[in-house]
Amino acid sequence: MEIAVLNISGKETGRKVLLADDIYSVEPNDHAIYLDVKQYLANQRQGTHKAKERAEVARTTKKLKKQKGTGGARAGSMKSPVFIGGGRVFGPRPRSYGFKLNKKLKALARKSALTYKAKDNSILVVEAFGFETPSTKGYLNVLDGLSLLNKKTLLVLPENNANVYLSSRNLPKAKVTTVNELSTYDLLHADNLLISEQSVEKIEALLK
Repeated sequence: MEIAVLNISGKETGRKVLLADDIYSVEPNDHAIYLDVKQYLANQRQGTHKAKERAEVARTTKKLKKQKGTGGARAGSMKSPVFIGGGRVFGPRPRSYGFKLNKKLKALARKSALTYKAKDNSILVVEAFGFETPSTKGYLNVLDGLSLLNKKTLLVLPENNANVYLSSRNLPKAKVTTVNELSTYDLLHADNLLISEQSVEKIEALLK
């Protein structure tokens, strides 16, 4: 499919780019999307939770009561999980929630997400732009020109651009990423996808 290249004012530049059908018009695989998003969210978890078990709590080692004649169960340590202040049984320990996925599956998930965006006509290709210094107002003017001021947007750049990134950082509905950092989660979370003109070929090279 062909799509017109827009400038930051939202007007057509007269140029068009071809979005490859094997990336933007595939048969979407919802399960691949689910697994990729699940992995993304799992990798965001710190996994630093920790509870003390009976070997780790600081309590007296004195025997509570005599072994027999009390009518109750035997008790030899206040560290037992049975008592208040004792250790926890099988408590959480620090661990990683991450898991592995095949590269082909992750690529399929991103292609599926891009296909959904293309079907919804939520993809805009914009010509390269930048700022001499970080300017949130300047980035807002770009979004305003593209009629995306109050929508969640994801801008995909071919490489890191510090000024553009810093200009968007304070905006809750705007996110800037690069082709190499493009994730299925970010694609689905955004209402509209802005692709820099130079990023189109890099996306195709990455996912083919």
